[in-house]
Amino acid sequence: MIDQVARGDKPGVLPGWYLGTYPGAREASGVFRGAARNGTGWARTDEEDDDGERSRLIAAGRAGVALRRYCAANRLNRLGTLTYAGSGCHDPIALRGDVGKFFVNLRGALGGKRFPYLWVAEWHKTGHGLHVHFAVGQYVRRSMIDQAWGHGFVHIKLLGNLPVGSTSLDEARKAAQYLSKYVAKSLDEDRIPGLHRYEVAQHFQPERIPVYGRTLSVALSRAVGVMGAMATEVSISNDWKDWTGPRAVTARWAS
Repeated sequence: MIDQVARGDKPGVLPGWYLGTYPGAREASGVFRGAARNGTGWARTDEEDDDGERSRLIAAGRAGVALRRYCAANRLNRLGTLTYAGSGCHDPIALRGDVGKFFVNLRGALGGKRFPYLWVAEWHKTGHGLHVHFAVGQYVRRSMIDQAWGHGFVHIKLLGNLPVGSTSLDEARKAAQYLSKYVAKSLDEDRIPGLHRYEVAQHFQPERIPVYGRTLSVALSRAVGVMGAMATEVSISNDWKDWTGPRAVTARWAS
């Protein structure tokens, strides 16, 4: 749910609120950290000490947060699906090779310029194997996607059913919400260690600017300074059901 912004930050020896602000994604989050243990680092929290199923849920949650920020910062508001014809694909490694070639082909078809994208794999419920959900931030003709894929069926759409006045940021956040549910599922990372829950285009990671405050109000005011506007939504861990980690906060801004 939160970004562990305190770990590795400077000064990192003072108790207080450590927030990571993401101007491109228009959001911030952070935690309160108390005194360091023996001056060498932060004391571990209950969240960090957990293992087993809870650790898996925490890892999935962190992946979902990173996915959301990437989508939002790059305004990835168009969702697509890639499926296989015939008996399908049941090899996660082969899938990654095919998807890699797809985006290389698509980049060439679009003129060769790098562009941000994100994709997540899902096992088909019928036993057909793997298919892919992806997001991009620009219009791409379906025929171009079909030609770049070449393994079966494709689909792409701009996010709809949003309130009047919604922006590309709102659309991207909705796309991230849709894709995050696949990150939470048990995919091939359980079968082959080292495979990521999702993949993104390199060189488009959202910028992160750390801020610090002895109190939450000071930290949030500094985040407001980074964003250049008041937050439209602030949520603190006191209001989070079943939260057992350190005191934490998240904030969002409109585009």
